[in-house]
Order: sequence, then C-alpha cells, then structure tokens
Amino acid sequence: MNKTTAWLVLAAFGLSCGAVEDAPKDEVDKPNIIFIMADDLGFGDLGCYGATQIPTPIIDQLAADGMRFTDAHSPASVCTPTRYGVLTGRYCWRTQLKKGVLNGYSPLLIEPGRMTVASLLKKAGYATACVGKWHLGLGNREKVDFSQSLRPGPLEVGFDYFFGIPASLDMPPYCFIENDRLVGELSVEKDPYNTLQREGLMTPGWKDEEVGPTLTSKSIAFIDEHADQPFFLYLPYQAPHTPCTPPDFIKGRSTAGVRGDMVTELDWMVGEILAALDKHQLRDKTLLIVTSDNGALTTGPARWSDEPPENHDVAHNGHLPNGELRGQKADIYEGGHRVPFIAYWPGKISAGQVNSNLVGLIDLMATCAELVGANLPDNAGEDSLSMIPHLLQQDGVQREAIIHHTGSHFAVRKGPWKAITGLGSGGFTAPSIVEPQLGGPSGQLYDLEADLSEKENLWSEHPEIVKELLDRLKTYQEAGYSRPRKGTL
Repeated sequence: MNKTTAWLVLAAFGLSCGAVEDAPKDEVDKPNIIFIMADDLGFGDLGCYGATQIPTPIIDQLAADGMRFTDAHSPASVCTPTRYGVLTGRYCWRTQLKKGVLNGYSPLLIEPGRMTVASLLKKAGYATACVGKWHLGLGNREKVDFSQSLRPGPLEVGFDYFFGIPASLDMPPYCFIENDRLVGELSVEKDPYNTLQREGLMTPGWKDEEVGPTLTSKSIAFIDEHADQPFFLYLPYQAPHTPCTPPDFIKGRSTAGVRGDMVTELDWMVGEILAALDKHQLRDKTLLIVTSDNGALTTGPARWSDEPPENHDVAHNGHLPNGELRGQKADIYEGGHRVPFIAYWPGKISAGQVNSNLVGLIDLMATCAELVGANLPDNAGEDSLSMIPHLLQQDGVQREAIIHHTGSHFAVRKGPWKAITGLGSGGFTAPSIVEPQLGGPSGQLYDLEADLSEKENLWSEHPEIVKELLDRLKTYQEAGYSRPRKGTL
C-alpha cells in the first residue's frame, strides 16, 4: 500500500469515526453559503469601514443591506494558520505548524480524517467548491511533485471541486490547479519583476493580473452548475496581496495606488458573484460573507532595511489600510488580526446592522453546523462557536474569549481586555521581539474599549487581570479545545 492509498484509507476511517451527529429531524432551511475571504484586506480598506480613497460600492451596499461586524478576528495574523482555522474550526497552533506559513511545495496540513466545513456540508447534501488561494499544502511528500496527482488535497477534505493557486501569488510555483492536477506544465522560470515575488517556475503565458478574473469566472461557473441544489463556495480571493497587479479594466480606479486598485478589484469580483446569484434568483437563498484572512501589510517585514522595495506600494497615498489600529499583517496587535466582516442574507439578516460582539473567522464551522441542523462531535470544530445568534439576533451562546497567535506571541482577549505574552509586535513591525527589562512588564495588557490603538500598556497596573487572562489561555491550550462542552471550561 503506497502512502497516498494509506492516507485515503485513514481519511475514510477518520471521517466515519468523526461523523457529524444529526440534530433532531426538524425542517432546516439550508441556504447556499458563499464565504469570500480576501487576502491581506485591512480593517480600514473598505468604504463601509471608513476608507475614502478606494471605491468599494458593492461591498458597502452589502454592509448597508446586511450586518457589519466591528470586532471580528482572524485566528492568526498570516495566511496558512487562518485558512486552517477557517476550514477546521480549530486553532492552527494546535497542529505541527507553530509559526509562519507553508510554501507552494508543502504537503497538506489538514490531518487525515479531520472534519472540515466542506466535509460537514457535503454530508448535509451540499455541492462544495474551493476556488482561489489554497495555501494549505498538497500531497503527502516533503516536496510536492506537480507532475503527479496532487492528492491528498482539497478533494480529500470535503470539496467536490477545486480550482486555484497553490499558495500566495508571491510564491512559486505560479500556476493553476484544477481538482488534483496542474493546469499546463511548469516549464518557464518566472521573472520576479516585483521584489516581493520569489523566483521559481510558472506555466507558459502566466499573467498575475489574470488570476482574479479567472477565479471569478470559475466561481460563476460553479454557481451556474449547482443553482438547483444547496452549495458551499469557499472563495479565498488572491487580492489585495502582493504582487499588486490589477487588470487593465481596474487600473486607476482608486487614489490609493495599485494596492488600492486591488481592493477595488475585490469589490468588482463580489459584484460578479451577486450578478450570478441574481441570474438564478438565489440572493434570498444565500448567506454571503465577505472578510479577510488577516490585516493589511503596510510597512512590510522587519527584514527590509530602511526602505521597502521601490516597486512595492506601501505609501498608499495617505490611505490607512488598517484604519487607526496599531500594527499590520503578522503582528499580534489589532492591525494584524481585526478584520472586516460583512454578512448578507436578505430576509434573514436585518439590514443596516452594526454588530460589536466578539467573533472569529474560526466560528464558520459551528455556524454552518447550526445552519444545517447538525451537532458537532467533540473531535471537530474544537474552537468554533456559532454566529447564528448574532446573525439572526437570537438568544444563544456568546463567545467569551478568543486567542490570537503570531508564532512568537500569544494574545488572549476577554471583554475589553487583551493580554499579550511578550513585548514587541511579534510580527513584521519593528521591534518584533523585545526583551523585558528588570522590574518592567514581561508582556502587554490593553483595555481595547478605552484604547483601541493599544498605546498604553497596563500590564503592571492590573496583575489580577493579567493572571485571569493567562490562566484562560493555559486552560485552552491544555484542554485541546475552547468550545464549551457540558460541564467543562
């Protein structure tokens, strides 16, 4: 038995052992679910969150007609761990990946047999697709061979269909994958004209600016094909992550540089998805969520010396991608993980709602389970809580605390308080790590209600709050879960 066959056997066994328990057989309204997750979209990048230099009229209208969250968070401040958390409902720091992200040649991170949002919904009768940036690894070898079947991958974790790119658009290989196969062949060395792109192979004729429109057309084709049945479309879009290469019909639409244009491209894509829903009269039957995998990159990694690469647009022409939040992508500060989150479901979600409750992208798993009337087993969605009480303004369990992670730093948030287990950003903003001084604080504590920009460290002033939050973090770490269970936590 080869490794791939063994993996598939284990996966089948694991999925049967960790199967979803059906809830009582009440009539359950099963909406289509579209989860659009932008790449590096900041808290301040959309008009409905205060942006003035980037036109995003379509997403802004979704917010006006639906619910806009102001305290929503990605489970990590970088790509791969957030994507793991979204699809599994489990913090990625519980896996072998304790810091950083995968590359384009990494093996699959999601464990054999682990339930995902896709496998949950597939069992409930949904057609499932992932179209976009995967960045969770492919295959089970140390380095992926793209000339062979790319299994295990999206198809083994619950998706009926996959089309997309293996990792970020600044990582080789530069190519499309459809289901478990490379589209074309990797035979050309890419010219890394943007210094934030890594050297590597690409398929002949590859153009970065065509990625977004291609993902959009593939998403529309999936909707067209499955308009007569419930479907789940996980659409992790590539924009506005570097390289910032908007297509010609988008260029110049913003006054915040080419990155601003990439945000406008995202808005265009959402409009195309809505048009596809309208074509089949599916708006009222669809829960549509627009969010981001982490905060925006603003000044770049600390490895840049004094100035960022000349052709990387970080000035933004006065635009603040993360608004007034401190920090950026990869940081433990709010700018790293507080993200836009808009939910739209006509007739179900009341229009014009602004929700200030604490929620996480990691809550998608439990939300979908409740939508289809399924009970999660203890070995699935360990850190996920349903957002249905928020979305439909019903009674239900509220999230009491949430964990953030950068690799070097943890943070635990409860109520207005946020405790960080180290000094410095823990990410791209310098200084990343600061050694404690004798007699000084060893971590950071912020009252986000009074100090959303995290300017005043209250660690030394409130040792009792620090202890309470760190005890909560330790409990979650040692228990292996944070989702409330009867008689626990």
